[in-house]
Amino acid sequence: MVSVDARLLINGRFVGAPSSRPIAAPWDGAHLGDAPFGSWAEMDVAIEAAASAWKVWRDAPRTERQALLRRIAETVRENEAELVETLTHEVGKPVTFSKGEVTRLGLTFDLAAELLDEPAVLSLPTEFDPRGKGYELAVERFSLGPVLAITPYNWPYNLAAHKIAPALAAGNTVVLKPSSLAPFSSLLLARLIHEAGCPAGVLNALPCDSGVAQRAAEDNRVRFVSFTGSPPVGWSLKERLSAKKVSLELGGQAPVVILPDADLEWAVRRTVVGSNGYAGQICIAVQHALVHESVYDSVRSLLIEDTEACPYGNPADPGVVCGPLIDSKNADRVMQWIAEAEAAGATVIAGGNRIGNTVQPTLVENVPSTVSLGCQEVFGPVLTLSRVKDLQEAIDRINSTDYGIHAGVFTRDRGAIDLAYRELEMSGVVINDYPTLRFDNMPYGGVKRSGFGREGVRYTYEEMTEPKARIEKRD
Repeated sequence: MVSVDARLLINGRFVGAPSSRPIAAPWDGAHLGDAPFGSWAEMDVAIEAAASAWKVWRDAPRTERQALLRRIAETVRENEAELVETLTHEVGKPVTFSKGEVTRLGLTFDLAAELLDEPAVLSLPTEFDPRGKGYELAVERFSLGPVLAITPYNWPYNLAAHKIAPALAAGNTVVLKPSSLAPFSSLLLARLIHEAGCPAGVLNALPCDSGVAQRAAEDNRVRFVSFTGSPPVGWSLKERLSAKKVSLELGGQAPVVILPDADLEWAVRRTVVGSNGYAGQICIAVQHALVHESVYDSVRSLLIEDTEACPYGNPADPGVVCGPLIDSKNADRVMQWIAEAEAAGATVIAGGNRIGNTVQPTLVENVPSTVSLGCQEVFGPVLTLSRVKDLQEAIDRINSTDYGIHAGVFTRDRGAIDLAYRELEMSGVVINDYPTLRFDNMPYGGVKRSGFGREGVRYTYEEMTEPKARIEKRD
C-alpha cells in the first residue's frame, strides 16, 4: 500500500494544509490516503519563497546546479521501488509502464545536468559588418524567475521533471501544482528532490484547487507558467496571461498510417500497444489507424486479433498493458463516446466492454469525423480504423484535424517517408514505429490546438531563459 508524507513542501519545510481529500486507487477503489490541499494563503507563501530563493539560486555556480541535478537523478534511482509502487497504485499505471517512467525520470535530470557542461557564454562574430571592427559580442542566457509548473495525473513524475529539471539548471525556482488526481506521486517526487539537497524555496510543491492555481499564474511574482493538460484550460490560461511567458503541452489524436509495403505484423503490434498502453491515457496514444485500401482487410484482421489479445486488468500484474482509467467519470465518458460513434454508424469490431474503471481495449471501424471519438482526444483505450486510397489522402485527413503532436507512418518507401515528414502538420513524425515514442532530449509539443512552445530538456531550458547580449568596444 502507498505510504507518502502527505504534507506540502514550502520554503524547504513540510507543512500541513487547511484541507484534505481522499484519494482512491483507480483499479479497486482502495483508500490510499488523504491528500493535502493548499489554499491561497499557502500558495502565497510558496510563491514568495520561490521569489526570494531565486535571488540566490540564479547566481549559484553552474557546478552547484549541476551537482544538485545529478544528486536528484541518483536519489530517483535509489528510490525506484517506492516511486514505482506509488505510481502504479495512485494512477493505475501498469507496473511495467511505471518502471519505464521512473527510468526516464532519472534520465531527464541527467540531461539537464549535461546542459551545464556547455559554455555559459556564446561568442558571436562582428567582423562581417564594417561597424564591428574593434567590438566583442557575447550572448548569455539568464533565468526568468519563479516558474509555476502545472502537471497532469498521467505522468506525474516525468512531466514534472521536464519542467523542474530545466528550471533548476537555468537558475529558476519552481512552484509545482500537481494534478488533484495524482498528488501523492508529485509530493513523493518533491520530497526526494528535497532530500537530494535542493535549497529551501527553490522547489515548492502543493496541490490546490484550480482557482488558486489561476491566481498563482496571474501573480506578478511568477515569471513563467508551464502547463500540461487539456486544450480548453490551456488556451484559456494563455488568453489571460497575454503579457507573460507561457508554455502549453495539450492534447492530441495521434494517428498512424499503414502503407502496403510496411511490415504489417510489426505495424499492427505497435499500433495496438500504442493505443492501449496505460489505457490510452497518453497525449500521443494512437487514436486513429488509416490503412491503405490494398492491405486494409489483412490489417483489419490482425488488429482485431491483437486488440482482443491485449492484456488488460490489474496494473500490478507485470503482463498487463491496459489498466484502468483514472476514475469512473473518465470511464463513463469513454463508453459514451463509443456509444455515440455506434449510433452514428460506426461498428465496434473488438472489445467495447467495461469492468469497473477498466475499459477493454477497443477497436471501432468507420467512425464519422463529426462525433467525439472522431474529432476529440479520447484519452482511453479506443482505436478507430478507416481505409485510405493513398498516402496523400491520409495526410489530408490528418491535417484537417485541430490537433498535431505526433503521427506514425509505417512504410519502407523513402519517397513516402519524405512526403509524410514534410507535409504532415505535426511537431513530430515517427517512421516505422508508433507515434507514442518520445525521447526526453527531443523537442516535444504540439501545433494548432495541441500546444504552444516546446518541451524537451534543452528546449524547455531555452523557453525558461532570456538571451542577453553584451557588446563591448575593445581598447
